[in-house]
Amino acid sequence: MVSVFVIDRQPGQGMSVNPVEAETLSKIAVLTDLEPVVSELMASHEAKRVLWFPAELLEPPPGEDPDHHLRALRERARGISDPARVALALNLLTEEGLPHFHRLLAVYLGTDSIWARWNNLWTAEEDRHGAILHDYTRDAGIFDPVVIEKMQFDYIKAGFEPEWDKDPYRVFVYTSLQERATQVSHANTGKFASQYEPMIGTVLQNVAKEEARHYTFYRSVFKAVLERDPNQGLIAAAKIMPAIDMPGVNMPHFRELADVVRRAGIYGPREYLKIVEELIKYWSIDTMEGLNDLGRAAQEKIMGIPARLERIAQVMELKTRPKSFAFDVIFNREFAME
Repeated sequence: MVSVFVIDRQPGQGMSVNPVEAETLSKIAVLTDLEPVVSELMASHEAKRVLWFPAELLEPPPGEDPDHHLRALRERARGISDPARVALALNLLTEEGLPHFHRLLAVYLGTDSIWARWNNLWTAEEDRHGAILHDYTRDAGIFDPVVIEKMQFDYIKAGFEPEWDKDPYRVFVYTSLQERATQVSHANTGKFASQYEPMIGTVLQNVAKEEARHYTFYRSVFKAVLERDPNQGLIAAAKIMPAIDMPGVNMPHFRELADVVRRAGIYGPREYLKIVEELIKYWSIDTMEGLNDLGRAAQEKIMGIPARLERIAQVMELKTRPKSFAFDVIFNREFAME
C-alpha cells in the first residue's frame, strides 16, 4: 500500500525515524485504514455514473449529412464571444494537463491498491474531458489550432510541482477544492457560451457533472481522514485552503486568461470563497472538538479564511479597470472588458 511513502533509511540508522518521518508513517496508516471506505466510494461512484464518450456527443444525428452538420456547427460557433472563447481555452488546457495529475497521484498512491485502481479509473474518466473539448473546439473552429496545441505542449513541458505534493493529506484537500473549482468553471462556461452555440452547453454540462462526482469522492475521503486524524487533517487543510493555484498556472498567458474569466463572471475569488465555505460546512470544521493546540490553531485559521477571501475579492473588484485583451489563440482579435 502506498509504497512510495516507505521511508528510506541509511545504513546504521536501524528502524528509528525522525518526527517528520513518523508523521508521514502515521498518515500512511490512516490511508491504509481508509481502503474499505475508498472501495465503497468507488462502487457508489460507478453505480451513479452515466458513462459517455466524445464521439457519441459530437457525432451528427442519425440521417444528417456529416458535412452539413459540421458546417452548421461552425456557423453557430461564429457567434461565440471572445471572452467565452478564452474561457474555453483555459478549460481545455487545464484538462489537457492530466499527465501531471496522474503522475502526482500515482507517486503517492502506488500501483497495487484500491487507491491505484481509483487513480486509473479517475484518469480514464478525466481523459475524455480534454478529448471532447479538443474535438469540439477543432470542429467548431474556436481557436487557431496550431497556437492551442503549442500552448498545450508548453504547459505540459513546464511541469506542475505543487508544494502540497509532499503531504498525502494535502493532496486530498487540494483535489477536493480543485475538482469543485473545475466543475464550477465548466458549468459557468457552458452557460455563458451556449447563449451563442447550444452544443457546447451540452458538452460542458456532461463534463461538469463528472467533475461533481469526482468532487464527491475526494471531499468524502478527506472527511474520513478528519474523523481518524483530526489534528493533522486540519493542519493540512489550513495550509491549502487560503488559496490554491489551479493546475494551469504554468501555462502561457495564464494570468491574463484567468483575468478574462474572472471579469466574465465565470470563475474568480468569489466562486472560490463559496467553495471554501461549502467545504468548511461539509467537513464540520467549525464544530470539531477535542483538538490539541495545533489542531485548534489550524481550525481558527481555517475559520478566518472566508473573511480574508471576501477582502481579496473586494480589493480586486475595486482595482479593476476597463481593459482590452488580445490572444493569438483566438486569432488575435482585440476585445474590451469592464
